[in-house]
Amino acid sequence: MSKHDDHFFNTFSVVLGTLVAIAIVLFGIARSIGTPFEEARASSDPAVAAGVADNTAPVGRLALAGQDNGALAIRAPASGSAPSTLPVPRSGEEAFQTVCSACHGTGAGGAPKVGDHGAWGPRIGQGKATLYEHALKGFNGKAGVMLAKGGRADLPDDLVRETVDFMVKKSQ
Repeated sequence: MSKHDDHFFNTFSVVLGTLVAIAIVLFGIARSIGTPFEEARASSDPAVAAGVADNTAPVGRLALAGQDNGALAIRAPASGSAPSTLPVPRSGEEAFQTVCSACHGTGAGGAPKVGDHGAWGPRIGQGKATLYEHALKGFNGKAGVMLAKGGRADLPDDLVRETVDFMVKKSQ
């Protein structure tokens, strides 16, 4: 590099560094001037206040023996409506599609896939009473885990049995 190029590079670096330093100082000044206005706007906004109250509310409350715990009573949602629930399937096939296929369609948790004759054969050999019991009450064995009613405690027992019959029929 020539002496002129070296001098230009040094001068350019100093000018560029000075401009960056000025920009940082101006940014700091703008923040210090604008912060009180932003805080005032945020504190006067009811939506922000509601959000802060919602985010800082206690997650739970503790009931103590011998104390008045009347304020801890479970209350209905503010909207007055009951919490939404999943619809109960109308048939065994629909229950399989909406509930059981998550495991029996993919083999998750060691569940035998519907249509896999080899995996279902030993289970079917134990009898439908055992299949019904495992489906209704749950099962934890060497081959895998079966949640009671597939994790949907709201399903009627008859629908669970109908769903087991559907899966057995498809897997024989």
